[in-house]
Amino acid sequence: MDLNRRQLFTAGLGLSAILALAACGSDATDSTGGTPRRGGTLRIGALGKSAKTERDPHATLNNDSDFLITSLVYDALTVPGLDPNVAPRLASKWEADADQRNWTFTIAPGATFHDGRPVTSEDVVWSLRRLREAAGETKVPVASVDDIKAAGPDAVLLTCAGPNSQLPLLLRLMTFVLPKGTTDFTKAIGSGPFKLESYSNGNARLVRNENWHGGPALLDAVEVTLFESPESMANAVMAQQIDVASSVGAIAGRSAEGRGDLQVIRRPNDVAVAIAMRTADGPFADPRVRTALRLAADRPAMVAQVFSGYGSIANDVLGTGDPTYDTALAQRTRDISRAKQLLADAGFDTGKSYRLVTKQEAAGEVESAKVFAAQAKDIGLNLEVVVQESGAFYDQTWLKAPLYTVNWGTNDSVVFFASKVMTSRTTWNETGFKDAAFDQAYTDALAAPAGAKFDAASKTLQQIQYDHGGYLVWGMADGIDVASTAVRDLPKLAGYGRVQLERVWLSN
Repeated sequence: MDLNRRQLFTAGLGLSAILALAACGSDATDSTGGTPRRGGTLRIGALGKSAKTERDPHATLNNDSDFLITSLVYDALTVPGLDPNVAPRLASKWEADADQRNWTFTIAPGATFHDGRPVTSEDVVWSLRRLREAAGETKVPVASVDDIKAAGPDAVLLTCAGPNSQLPLLLRLMTFVLPKGTTDFTKAIGSGPFKLESYSNGNARLVRNENWHGGPALLDAVEVTLFESPESMANAVMAQQIDVASSVGAIAGRSAEGRGDLQVIRRPNDVAVAIAMRTADGPFADPRVRTALRLAADRPAMVAQVFSGYGSIANDVLGTGDPTYDTALAQRTRDISRAKQLLADAGFDTGKSYRLVTKQEAAGEVESAKVFAAQAKDIGLNLEVVVQESGAFYDQTWLKAPLYTVNWGTNDSVVFFASKVMTSRTTWNETGFKDAAFDQAYTDALAAPAGAKFDAASKTLQQIQYDHGGYLVWGMADGIDVASTAVRDLPKLAGYGRVQLERVWLSN
């Protein structure tokens, strides 16, 4: 069995062993020398909008609070890991055929739903087919629902249209499994480490699932509180009304530094707060214009102002935490004269004003738009920053507008982002990017085993993004959790790795 940095092509370890390895890799052993103990209720805050709460785990979960609750109640087949960057959850192991087209996922031994029913392959097939119908290949990358079949009572076979070495990674934290035929999502019958005890308008109390197949969680309960702004969540943790403010942002982190009763957990390469420039049509379709915008950005200044220094400059590539991330790409820096020349060469009309649409979603997102708009004036580009309510943004702007901000977490895979937002077939193509060479490099990456061929395909994907892709990725925010010092072993994985709370414990 080859347990390599990119992928578990054949994950033959039992789930408990893999979870132990993943825990070690994510600093799960308490650094203070304390002994993990059972008991206590963790009060955790998460961002969301009460008007946009969602109970269906296969719907789009825009609220962090919804995603946290869903991830604790339901099991996905696979989840983020550290090394490798995909780990088992409901699937205890998986194996591909020689062509890497047919993948068999085996359900973890002892997996049961919260009402006592065993999780069967029929439940998994029904859930994956339902998700495939709702979200297309973006979440389940197979050609049709007929490519999802049972392979006995405790295994499922997924058949890809072509070789796909990255299927377990592409399924991470997407494939929540429900009992076959579920129509009432308010009951929240899952197979995850916690069971739903109560729910009200985005706030929930979850209690330990003593029969979880991965072993009982240490906490007795988790209470999730929805906050509509980072500021209100930061105030709550400062006042000890909650124990953890999840992804609360740099300002709160700076305020908590030095407080003896609080700790600041930093997760590098956590969130890209980027600018999407539409490539298919409109004022930014010319790649010279997009390069000019990239050259207008003063990246160190943006990291300092928007992230308060809790982050790092980026280089217009999504997936900065990928082991194959190409550090040989020349770091793009500010070049006002060249940017002006590129705009002139492209015949860009600097006499007009252009909308840069943003929303109050990720910490610093609105501020990033304002800072960049001020910087863009130096190349003669007039940007009007428009702040939309999150629901209106996704209804009216996302996937449609010429220029808008986006945010993406779990930045540990170039191929993941290629699959979700950049290939010509994805339904989430945020920039209208259609590039035959990019699609071919993506196909090559999926067909390649871990090693030189995969690394080369990944770097080709990055080079194309860097040269003429649709994103201005100016910086990468550290994930910032502010927590009571009594909270131990919070996950330090970037992005949605932070929702894996089954090994968190309280020291008092």
